[in-house]
Amino acid sequence: MARFQSEEPNGVAVQQLEVLVRTAIFKPANQLIGVLLQNAADRIDAAFQPKPGEQRKGRVAAGVDCIFGSFLLQRDYYYHEGKKQGHYPADDALGLEGGKTPALARLVCLEGADESSYQKAELHLREVGGIEVSARQIQRLVQPIGKAAQEWQEREAQTPEPGSKAVPVMYVSGDASGVTMRKEELEGRAGKGADGKAKTRMANLGCVFTQHKRDEKGRPIRDHESTTYVSTFNSIDQFGPMLRQEAIRRGLCLAMQVVLLIDGAVALANMGLDCFRNAIQIVDFYHALEHAGKVLVALLGSKEHPDYKKRLHRLAKELLKDRVQKLIDRTREECAGTPRAEAVEKELGYFVNNVERMQYGTFRRQGFFIGSGVIEAGCKTVIGARCKQSGMFWGKPGAENILALRCIHSSRRLDQFWKERLNAHVARNDCLALAE
Repeated sequence: MARFQSEEPNGVAVQQLEVLVRTAIFKPANQLIGVLLQNAADRIDAAFQPKPGEQRKGRVAAGVDCIFGSFLLQRDYYYHEGKKQGHYPADDALGLEGGKTPALARLVCLEGADESSYQKAELHLREVGGIEVSARQIQRLVQPIGKAAQEWQEREAQTPEPGSKAVPVMYVSGDASGVTMRKEELEGRAGKGADGKAKTRMANLGCVFTQHKRDEKGRPIRDHESTTYVSTFNSIDQFGPMLRQEAIRRGLCLAMQVVLLIDGAVALANMGLDCFRNAIQIVDFYHALEHAGKVLVALLGSKEHPDYKKRLHRLAKELLKDRVQKLIDRTREECAGTPRAEAVEKELGYFVNNVERMQYGTFRRQGFFIGSGVIEAGCKTVIGARCKQSGMFWGKPGAENILALRCIHSSRRLDQFWKERLNAHVARNDCLALAE
């Protein structure tokens, strides 16, 4: 400090000064947290009533990390001989996670899930908060908490969440994105590559959002911060009910109309029939236009054909006027008896299977979204930004746990998740839970 006062200030000196001041402030703050938590642990241990079979084995010291540093915490240890497991009542009551305070554990999980790698999370914590946690430590903390986050995503919903209100339109959407996996995760799985072996596993992502208003031109407006997400690597048969549970939490029973936005995949359409029977199903318009382009390629020979762009523009207009059946019939007439007929019919199958889901003119007049941009963006931001970085090879549990934390964060439910998790820790100390 004296050196800073005696010399001409410059940017480097100011930077060093701020870091030194932060370190100086952190030391007494760390000591204060240590004293407060030790006092709390002493009170917890004095009041604790062990469950049948638990025996006190004495006091044990452990290092605890907090946002400001580290300190030693003395607390009682109990052991259940029959269950062959130990228990620190103070750890549960204080919400310690792997020797870290709740505030630090939450921050580490947030950084570990949201940064593009654990190494970057380590660097970010050090640079921004002066917190020294290694990438390996971050991973070891994120994975068990991420597992709990995945279980939390899959919890059963009987009724809407508190505060849920009736909405004019609720949208439900689902999609999948491939995540590159380690070899052992892909054994026996077929792939689309030349060797027939899979390189990825599909992560299913679902979202729910609502709509109350339209703009001056009658176009739908998504309600601000209404989108919530769920994710899983399980099959579509398990993903569908999971997505339905999320819709129930969001007030499915209160929605005047439910719309299922999908990409036209048969599996998603069937999921909609099973889990959202009364929903209006809409195939994303841009997927429909993409497939219209494939029909034209089969019909004309290539995208380089001079009529390709003009005809694609015309097909887009036809789709927006509820004329998908006419598109099918007219295309069949044009290629009838030609060598191109089989290839064209194959591409037309997408439209044949989705005629009712492609009445875009009607859907627009009803004020519905006809694009699945919300879930498409979610696949990029929730899945791609963290799990599809160059050189990454995941294990299924590791990727699933990370995505669960990212979904909870993107759904603005961090407070709810951590509150319920801390309450669950505290409940382990309940001596009245005798029915074991």
